[in-house]
Amino acid sequence: MTGRERILAALQFEQTDRVPLDLGGMPSTNISCFAYPALVAALGLPPRRPRVYDTGQMLALPETDVLDALQCDVVTLQTNLTNAFPQPELWRPYNFGGRLDAEVLNPDAFVEEPNGTIVQPHSSAKMPPDAYVFDTEHAGQPLMLTGDLPRPDLDEVRAQCDAALLTDAQVDAIVTLAQRAREATDRAILFNGLHAGIGIAAHSGLAMFPMLCLTEPEFVAELHEIIITHTIAQLERLLPTLGPCIDVYMCSADDWGTQNATIASPQVYHDLFRPYYRRMNDAVHQIAPNVKTFLHSCGAIYDILDAVIESGFDALNPVQWTAGGHSWREWKDKARNRITLWGGAVNTQETLPLGTVADVERETAEIVAYMREDSGYVGCAIHNILAEIPPDKVIALYRAANHV
Repeated sequence: MTGRERILAALQFEQTDRVPLDLGGMPSTNISCFAYPALVAALGLPPRRPRVYDTGQMLALPETDVLDALQCDVVTLQTNLTNAFPQPELWRPYNFGGRLDAEVLNPDAFVEEPNGTIVQPHSSAKMPPDAYVFDTEHAGQPLMLTGDLPRPDLDEVRAQCDAALLTDAQVDAIVTLAQRAREATDRAILFNGLHAGIGIAAHSGLAMFPMLCLTEPEFVAELHEIIITHTIAQLERLLPTLGPCIDVYMCSADDWGTQNATIASPQVYHDLFRPYYRRMNDAVHQIAPNVKTFLHSCGAIYDILDAVIESGFDALNPVQWTAGGHSWREWKDKARNRITLWGGAVNTQETLPLGTVADVERETAEIVAYMREDSGYVGCAIHNILAEIPPDKVIALYRAANHV
């Protein structure tokens, strides 16, 4: 089977010759740019500067020879870049204050302070000399304990939606890139481009917006109606020509879980998110029947799995079974033949950083063997492989998954 055939079979709950695997299909199934050079060397591949396409999480864009070596089946496609084929014209050298010989899309987006901290002024994000990712104060979402809850202005939201509607030229550029990617690879293409625009922290932050959902549900419903109507208009412009070039559409990154529970109640998701996601997913499936939809939602979301499935998504990532007290067996049993689980092959908070290579192999083999039952599974770690992870553990993860 080709990588594309393998991924699509898993998404349709059909048997595959081996477990389909992902590294870097989207920005939560990837590897830190600080860990990437050592992985390249350990795989016996020629050295190269890591291309840092996500300069918040500091993620590398995996090249196809790395995907070949790990037997991965997915490439990423964004509105302006892909790893299906090289795009050397996009990249410029930047060494992050001497810490990493890398390439970025725009070196001018960074400023180095005297103490070695790198700043991205447009977002106020900072990476101190002993850090491996950028961050902002309060993660950019301050908690307000006095005054009225912040509410987006609906007229401004409507105006922003109107202004964001894709032009013919923008559609043509995205589709042209996707066509080149389709011609360049037989791997599945995961489009991580235009998202739904709704989310539990999408407007006034993780601390504030869930409270607005409780206190003013009618307002949130009106907000979501505006946004999803706009999203469907975007899909109607883009998908008729993009659809034949992609396989999976990452429609939303909407983190609903903490380490222990959902951020808001399952009822809030059911009432204020499920109906709008369902309309979006139905639109994708009607306009481009070949395209499968993908939700990224971190944390302890086991209690909303049924509602996520009812929302019409075809795949769910990252399968964070380590959060919320439900085992990976319980996740699989609830999802079986209903939604494809994408991730969860190893515990990235404990086993991968703290265990031995043998621990990684053992856990991965056990989890993947169960997850692949009845198909409906794509293998990768629970979340990104972080800077401190040595390459032998990364290779052990993919080797173990490949031999299940």
